[in-house]
Amino acid sequence: MKKEYDFSQSVKNPYAKKVKKQISLNVDVETIDYFKALSAKVGMPYQTLINSFLMDCAQRHVEPKIQW
Repeated sequence: MKKEYDFSQSVKNPYAKKVKKQISLNVDVETIDYFKALSAKVGMPYQTLINSFLMDCAQRHVEPKIQW
């Protein structure tokens, strides 16, 4: 191991700010089944697929059209 290291050419980690936070969320069984079936088609875990979908909605500022 060196006594000193040169970090003058180092690059900041671009993924450092993309931190995930674990939460509890109540989701209908039909919704989970839908994303599980879709995840099998696209080949990624359903949790990752749901996160990607929600991230896309957030980036495009999609607002739900809910009528009570």
